[in-house]
Amino acid sequence: MGKQQIKHLIESRIREDGLKETGVKGVRLFRASSPVPCAPAVYEPSVIAIVSGTKEAVLDGQRFVYDNSRYLCCPMSMPVKAGTPAASPGNPLFGVYISLDQRVMAGLAMEMEAAGGPVSASKGDPHAPGVKFARWDEEFSEALLRLLQLGSSQADTAVLGEARLRELYYAVLKGDSGHFARRAFGPGNAIARSIAHLSSHLNTPVSIDEMAARAGMSRAVFHRKFKQATGMPPIQFVKSMRLNNAAMKIAGGMTVSEAALDVGYVSASQFSREFRRIYGQSPRQWGDAQKTSGADGMTYSRV
Repeated sequence: MGKQQIKHLIESRIREDGLKETGVKGVRLFRASSPVPCAPAVYEPSVIAIVSGTKEAVLDGQRFVYDNSRYLCCPMSMPVKAGTPAASPGNPLFGVYISLDQRVMAGLAMEMEAAGGPVSASKGDPHAPGVKFARWDEEFSEALLRLLQLGSSQADTAVLGEARLRELYYAVLKGDSGHFARRAFGPGNAIARSIAHLSSHLNTPVSIDEMAARAGMSRAVFHRKFKQATGMPPIQFVKSMRLNNAAMKIAGGMTVSEAALDVGYVSASQFSREFRRIYGQSPRQWGDAQKTSGADGMTYSRV
């Protein structure tokens, strides 16, 4: 019943395609009623829950399709391709995007460990790269419903928003992705910290040796652990993060040269070569194609 209530609540609050703020920081509703092919995106630390329709994400060549039976947990910034190929006016996509606050998640993880609270063990490959899909259980439904119900009252949202969001984080940490998220937000996860640093410093030069040193590891150990956590070697990851961010900026209206500089490229020719190699088009052709299709870079960047 909780999931159906959430669906009706979201449908009543977002009437047009795109993203809509809920009043709680980091929590947004989204809607899509037309097909959007998978395109470059960057998933920031987040949970994405679909209540109607299906969503697709491609991570390092692996294609994932998910719906209202499971939600996506992405505890680290990850370069992906994302889209809504099956969305239509008769079968619109509705969902919720929830940013994961590193400080709050880390604090909760430590509190749970100190209290001996239950955390579901990861199922399948313990080194599944970058994202994990978790069963949409009753605790998650109840926490999400309570969080979204705040939107009917500005006062309730202001007073109770942080507490209800914390309750949802707790449900995530107890659910199927709990062990996975706990590893990412735990105090010992140097890989997640190095990715967070990279995400906020894309416009500055970075070397793998510097990333390894920041993580307190040798280059060989860092390379191995990084690939275990993300499914990609560090060099490929850095390049994908930069190019995906640039593609979103271009789709959002930024010029090719501005986007290249904004993600750390000093050579326009190198940027164009690497962009074409990954996406099969020049940056300018990519931007023109996005304008023709009416694609929204912000949609890609968030969901």
